Amino acid sequence: MPLEAEFVADCPYGPGGLLIDEILEIDREAGRVRVRLPTHAELPLTREQRNHPIRHPAHVSGGLMVHLTGMVGFVHAYYCLGLKHREGWIGYGVRIHDARFSALAELGPPMILEGHATKVRKIREQIFATYVFKFTQGQKTVYEGEQTAVWQRVEA
Repeated sequence: MPLEAEFVADCPYGPGGLLIDEILEIDREAGRVRVRLPTHAELPLTREQRNHPIRHPAHVSGGLMVHLTGMVGFVHAYYCLGLKHREGWIGYGVRIHDARFSALAELGPPMILEGHATKVRKIREQIFATYVFKFTQGQKTVYEGEQTAVWQRVEA
């Protein structure tokens, strides 16, 4: 489904930081979301690369992929947990347990970013979620990782 205007307006990043263009799946019961990322030369960090066809081909930056785990986590929090930024909820990554870059993500074909919450627990007024991520491009896996994020409500 295309991104809903209300979701985009609620994101703590503008479209230049949200970067995804479509939500492909929301499975609340399984705690899983899948989104699509267009890949092009104007992505943040990617546009600053000094490319060489052999030594450093144009690709989606690994640092940007780590940022995208946060955006996938935001999709999960918004749609699966019902946490709205406009209601004071904000999330932060607190630990990267594992991060594996299996292949370069090329420019052109879109990437599919999947996040699955393996554990969600409330401790006092905070919600901790552990996520497993898998980012693919075509048939190849380009990134897999596991991270924990904390969601907390901040009163204005």
